[in-house]
Amino acid sequence: MVSGGADSTALLVLAATSALDIDDGRGEALIARERLHVLHINHQLRAIDADEDEEFVREMATRFGVPVTVRRVDVAKLAASAEFGDTNVENVAREVRYAAANQLANELCAASGLPRSAARILTAHTANDRAETFFMHAIKGSGAQGLSSIPRRRNRIVRPLLGRTHEQLCDLLRMRGIVWREDATNADTRYLRNFVRHEIVPLARQRNPRLFESMASTCDILSDEDAYLTQVASRAYRALERRRDQGLVVLDAARLAASDVAIARRVVRMAVLEACPQCRLDARHVARVLEIVAAGEGSASLPAGADARVTYGALFIRSREAQGHAGTSGWLEVPGLPGPAGASDALVAPGPAGSLALGAGTLTARLREVSAGSSPEALARAHAREWEGQSVLLDAAACGVGQLGGRLWVSGPEVGEVLCPLGMHGQSKKLSDLLIDAKVPASERAAVPVVRTGVSGSVVWVAPMRADERARVTDASRVLLELAWRPAATS
Repeated sequence: MVSGGADSTALLVLAATSALDIDDGRGEALIARERLHVLHINHQLRAIDADEDEEFVREMATRFGVPVTVRRVDVAKLAASAEFGDTNVENVAREVRYAAANQLANELCAASGLPRSAARILTAHTANDRAETFFMHAIKGSGAQGLSSIPRRRNRIVRPLLGRTHEQLCDLLRMRGIVWREDATNADTRYLRNFVRHEIVPLARQRNPRLFESMASTCDILSDEDAYLTQVASRAYRALERRRDQGLVVLDAARLAASDVAIARRVVRMAVLEACPQCRLDARHVARVLEIVAAGEGSASLPAGADARVTYGALFIRSREAQGHAGTSGWLEVPGLPGPAGASDALVAPGPAGSLALGAGTLTARLREVSAGSSPEALARAHAREWEGQSVLLDAAACGVGQLGGRLWVSGPEVGEVLCPLGMHGQSKKLSDLLIDAKVPASERAAVPVVRTGVSGSVVWVAPMRADERARVTDASRVLLELAWRPAATS
């Protein structure tokens, strides 16, 4: 990527004429001219200056015989829209640049018949940028990942000039008689990076003339330690994750609260990014989530409209989209029985019903108490015949629900999940096989509501197909759980 500034111009010159280490396993080596391609993003932020930058890059690429692609993006307009969930123009510009670079790299690989892993995206970040980024993250408040600053490589993105200073690159261009473009906004200290560049870094270099070298060493140490902690946190995340849906991640809150705080912070960040990739967390957001986890209840608002909520021992992290429409998961409330049982009917008047609206329909739940002398099994069989599977009677205690009510977790089928279908005498069956046997189209299987005793609990009913044997009504059952399914109206 070439902007036309001194650093990126030097990157183009070095890539076209000298040896660079681009992390392709060859160490420092010349790059064949036909392997190079220049990308310039015109952010349309600086009127005629932006157009002149574009023309300069085109001329430089032509001078060195390197093909060039220019993408023009109205970044200010994009930041004002809701697409990125971020109104910061600098952040949006960064996202645009890397998205365009990845897209172009994929296109070039496809045109050349090469795997995508063969591509390298080179950026002109220097030792100065690394030090500035460290101070910026320190000012804003960051963990080890932020303070490790700019890594030499992240996936296909490589920064071969990270060991050189801006001053060294300017000297190189002067010696070769090459001019570069200056961005007037780089002198505006209202921007944090410029404030750090012009106010903080010069003062720090007065105390330590070798500031960039010492900070590079510090960043490398922090980067190594962060990588190790991230590996540990990834294993913890997999162990703590209970459910995952579109825009939703559910973690075991109790176990998360018992985790080491250094790992817990990373797990929270991983979960939020999984549910809402555009959400940019600060340390204060992570701290707030951990506060409600420690308390065992509560909620927290997060950037990009996401939120976190702790209830019934689980941490729910949802994107704005997951909150805004009926989806495929949620808690089904089961109200308690209203009072003591009567004796006039086989089933005492039922308690109030709780309901959960999903995209495919609505689930309802209520408790019924069996009067003395009645056969609960016979009642359950008669109910099943009457409702033809759209409603079932189950043993409330076996479903984890008492006379005072409770909650059941409802979500779509999980990969590899099994149940013991009623009528198969305790034999287990994969949920996926059950759906196939029921001839549910593959496109609709994710929306099939599966009622469970909890977020990580056992299946009690696959609505409206089959109940689990372990939740069946027996003659010892005294309180029954009535579950009913009403499909959404189709147009």
